[in-house]
Amino acid sequence: MATPPLNARSRRITAGDSRAPNRAMLRAVGFSDEDFDKPIVGVASTWSEITPCNAHIDVLARRAKLGVESNGGKAQIFGTITVSDGISMGTEGMKYSLVSREVIADSIEVVSNAQAFDGLVAVGGCDKNMPGCMIAIGRLDIPSVFVYGGTILPGAHQERKLDIVSVFESVGQVCAGKISKEVFHAIEAHACPGAGSCGGMYTANTMSTAIEALGMSLPNSASHPAVGAAKGDDCEAAGRAVLALIERGITPRRIMTPRAFENAITVVMALGGSTNAVLHLIAMAKALEVPLSLDDFDRLSKRVPHLADLKPSGQYVMADLSEIGGTAAVMRMLLDEGLLHGDCLTVTGKTLAENLADFEPIAKGNPIIRRPADPLRASGPLVILKGNLAPEGAVAKVSGLEHPSITGPARIFDSEEDCLAAILAKRIKAGDVVVIRYEGPRGGPGMREMLAPTAALVGEGLGESVGLITDGRFSGGTHGLVVGHVCPEAQVGGPLAALREGDIITIDADRQELSVKLPDEEIAQRLAAWTPPPMRYRGVLRKYARQVVSASEGAVTDY
Repeated sequence: MATPPLNARSRRITAGDSRAPNRAMLRAVGFSDEDFDKPIVGVASTWSEITPCNAHIDVLARRAKLGVESNGGKAQIFGTITVSDGISMGTEGMKYSLVSREVIADSIEVVSNAQAFDGLVAVGGCDKNMPGCMIAIGRLDIPSVFVYGGTILPGAHQERKLDIVSVFESVGQVCAGKISKEVFHAIEAHACPGAGSCGGMYTANTMSTAIEALGMSLPNSASHPAVGAAKGDDCEAAGRAVLALIERGITPRRIMTPRAFENAITVVMALGGSTNAVLHLIAMAKALEVPLSLDDFDRLSKRVPHLADLKPSGQYVMADLSEIGGTAAVMRMLLDEGLLHGDCLTVTGKTLAENLADFEPIAKGNPIIRRPADPLRASGPLVILKGNLAPEGAVAKVSGLEHPSITGPARIFDSEEDCLAAILAKRIKAGDVVVIRYEGPRGGPGMREMLAPTAALVGEGLGESVGLITDGRFSGGTHGLVVGHVCPEAQVGGPLAALREGDIITIDADRQELSVKLPDEEIAQRLAAWTPPPMRYRGVLRKYARQVVSASEGAVTDY
């Protein structure tokens, strides 16, 4: 049986007399006669001047192209969108953040199939870039490598390390009179020193490590900072790697198996990653038709200890971890402890165990990563809650909490803006349970992240004495006694819609409970008299709201 040519897919548009017009167009963008016989690799670039997360990705995309073309392939760089969560946070613009994940996935799929690429390298920075790229990679199932644009270096003021969450929390601090206006301005001015994604174990760094653990990024590339030689080298190596994948016929569905997703969840739990990992990994799995649910996160949370003293609940950032060995060193330790499946295939063409054999395990006694025998928490910090307020589940992050439970009166808000105004006006008191509803995938629409209210609570010193629940999401920078992704959401008649001011709510992470002290009959009667708020948006938000499924199903639009 003849081996198919390496450009078997792109030959649809480059081979034969009938494709002379196609070739003529390609000649105009730099193709020669020889290039038509090479595998064509798309390089999906999320470059944008909008955000520091992506401001350097044009340079990285060109390095990936060099890696392809210096190793016998032909590369074409194309663009897709990004929006900045950090800039749009707390505004109407944040409604477009999760929507952008779907647009990114759709656009990469459209270009890659229309141009019949033989392989793909995707380079992403800001939060939604990564799952967006990976959803497209799962749908396409052509040889592919993902490259993370890299973490930002920490800022500094008066010997204090800063990041973007420092600024969000300073809003509450200045409002409470805990810092001066001068210090407030200095924190803002020094928090973000240059290119790269938010520095702690927030959503960008969470997803980069998850994708490396899945086997879809090159070893240790998740922890390399955005600035410096290592990140450019990652991109050039990805260009070489994708050609090897094409030659061997290794596609994403051979790599992203159920066991590989377990590896990703394990690393997220150990490092104390963002609650958004739950949403995004389920969405990525759906693109591959891999079964993954909240129950899998619950099962692995009980098995995997929390080991990393990383922000938001800890002290350190990803750049600090990179200096002591990075993500590969952490994974080598987890593998040696029997917590990872070492037989999973990766984009190197080797197994995870074979890749990690080249790395030393993270050194004992380092200040950032504990050993499993001496964890920060014996189980994972992402906890799945259920109860009469969340019959389909909700997600809490309990890292750093001394008392992960509260029972108190509901303070009801139908938008993030109303809640933030109440916090800054000092109308929220210790013992309250704040409810922000109609912020789910359909209700928002777009499932905004509630970083502004949660950071304000922390800044005012109420991070553990006030509970907060929402059908929206949280930034990876959020910490405190908070529960998100409450399903079903209020907009579709979930129990949150029945709540009234003063109802007694219990959040108990140890018992995995989210409930209101009301009989089922009372909740049903209230919902029978309820009508959903009307849709206020047109265009992409209206389309999204009509198509999106529950957060417990990944909030995808093609399921």
